[in-house]
Amino acid sequence: MKIRRYLLLLAPLLLLCGRLNAGTPEAEKRLQSAVNEVLTAAESAPDVAALPAKLSPILLRHISFDAMTRRAVGPGWRQFTNAEKEKAVELFTTLIIRTYSEKITPGEYPVIKFKPASTPAPGRVEVPTILTYRGSTYEVTYRLEEAEGWRITDVMIEGVSLVANYRSQFDALFKKDGANGVLNALTKEKARNK
Repeated sequence: MKIRRYLLLLAPLLLLCGRLNAGTPEAEKRLQSAVNEVLTAAESAPDVAALPAKLSPILLRHISFDAMTRRAVGPGWRQFTNAEKEKAVELFTTLIIRTYSEKITPGEYPVIKFKPASTPAPGRVEVPTILTYRGSTYEVTYRLEEAEGWRITDVMIEGVSLVANYRSQFDALFKKDGANGVLNALTKEKARNK
């Protein structure tokens, strides 16, 4: 009788665990597909200058730039107007796409080994990888969330979060000059990279 009660108490927990892990294979497939699309597009780029235009549509499909920008700005995001939020997402998206494109050298591509994913919370998956590029090996973990399909919301390289790195910069700017400080810095960065 006690065993039966114990099993009944465990049943909801077991069901929850099953639900938490149900999206993991789908998220892993989505990430692998995104990586393959990026590598294929990079191979077809005639030169480095063409990479942002080639990679942009792929990255826009696979990365949630809205979530990434909101988290990178941090608590100050709530004080942005809707117009400022739209502008911040547009500028941050351009910055990330250009930065990402600059890391790729046509003709030299990484070897990526995907490791088993984990589910830290419902609707969230972390996929660790080992990336070997130009003779160096890096641990890269992709964070994905399910919102109209699985999309990347952060990338951790050697334990350092891309979003947290930008948040430390944006937080200081926001505390000093509000939303305008963040938007001005992003605008200057966009102009510098043209």
